Amino acid sequence: MTSDSPWVPPSATTEGGASVPDVRAHGDARVSVIVPAYGVAHLLGEALTSLQRQSFTEWECIVIDDGAPDDVAGAVAPFLVDPRIRFLATANHGVSSARNTAIAASTAPLVALLDGDDLFRPGYLAAVVPILENEPDVRLVTCNALIFGAVARLRTCVERPQPMHGTLAQVLDRSFNVYIGTTFRRADFDAIGGFDTRMAQSEDFDLWVRLMMIGGTARYIDTVLGEYRVRPGSASANAGRMLLGNIRTYEKARAALPAGAPEIPLLDRLLADSRAALDFEHAIDCIVDGDTRRGLAALHRARSQVGGITWQLSFMLWQLFPALARPMLRWRRRAHSRGAAGSAVYPSFLESEG
Repeated sequence: MTSDSPWVPPSATTEGGASVPDVRAHGDARVSVIVPAYGVAHLLGEALTSLQRQSFTEWECIVIDDGAPDDVAGAVAPFLVDPRIRFLATANHGVSSARNTAIAASTAPLVALLDGDDLFRPGYLAAVVPILENEPDVRLVTCNALIFGAVARLRTCVERPQPMHGTLAQVLDRSFNVYIGTTFRRADFDAIGGFDTRMAQSEDFDLWVRLMMIGGTARYIDTVLGEYRVRPGSASANAGRMLLGNIRTYEKARAALPAGAPEIPLLDRLLADSRAALDFEHAIDCIVDGDTRRGLAALHRARSQVGGITWQLSFMLWQLFPALARPMLRWRRRAHSRGAAGSAVYPSFLESEG
């Protein structure tokens, strides 16, 4: 996963002497690729190189430095010889604001998201762009992706069968998984008001849900077309924060849907499950933080969230030896951090047997 030398201008040649094919400037782009790069300057070259290796060339790219503490400008500078790549810098207002700013500066009718530490495989844009151009009922196009980096094992974002066309209900309950490197229409994005800058977590999930509430379907390509990097200490590895973001997304969707909408009973169930799962995570927090007695009492109240012989034996062991709960649950938290279990983008915190 190392980056090669940056893209060579059209007037140059490769080392073998072959001419580099000409490319269009961003004014003719069919898709705008948005690359937020906060804190990933050392990885940005890999992301941009993966973009330049696309078999589909009619793209523009906007890299945005959201007041990052590292040298994003220096990292992107070698790539600015490519007329398709532009650079913006703003004060730090969070990833949602950064993406909104970059998309507002884009020119293409389609928008693709590529985080500054992730990668597109060469066929990504060639696969997703024609679907949105030719299927007006499709709200977003997603794909499978390889998860790599700070993970116990390499695996894919989607490991269980998933429908090729997803509904709002399937996006809500995540039986249809949406990878962060997803493409959608700029007009739809504008119609729903873009990313919600009030969302401190799950801002991407919130966007997918609101796009689906326009109507239509989500399209899945059952091919690994992206690579998702998990970094140590990723904020999204925190189960409690993710659950809070999910709860806020469900609350917003329920408030926006008309009375009698078929998704409302599902949302009520998802809200109840998420709140119970949050109580469970808070109980684990209590134990991990050292308040074992109070945490175990809370964990017993929330034990409906888990099942299986492993948890049954654990509860029996903790009843006899409460001091073992803290190291065992600290291990569980590390083992179930992002990338170790559940989906790449939205881990299943209720998937507790292992």
